[in-house]
Amino acid sequence: MALLLLPTNDLTDTVIGSAIKVHRHFGPGLLESAYRHALQWELEARGVQVSPEVPINVEYKGRMIEAAYKLDLLVDHKLIVELKSVERLNPIHQAQMLTYLRVTGLKTGLLINFNVDVLKDGLRRVLL
Repeated sequence: MALLLLPTNDLTDTVIGSAIKVHRHFGPGLLESAYRHALQWELEARGVQVSPEVPINVEYKGRMIEAAYKLDLLVDHKLIVELKSVERLNPIHQAQMLTYLRVTGLKTGLLINFNVDVLKDGLRRVLL
């Protein structure tokens, strides 16, 4: 299957549509890792390139910290998708996403909390 290269807005729409499909199948209550695998498979079935658990290096005072963090999903080399299964998204989750965007040089991220009754209540688009 050929991989699609989508503009960022179309890409976020595709990820959100895929996440809704996963959420409708499972509902809330699973661990984040189950949702990550299912979302990855759903996106790949749609021809979208997905890299799970991408290690991110950060520099501190001229020294490199290898794999300081792993992104849940990197979609099409331009969209960070951070998955949660928590009671609610908190300001710290958005702050984390902004930091991930800064250290990677990317401009767009999606926070998706699957531990909600209706997935639209657990979605946040974050722009740098």
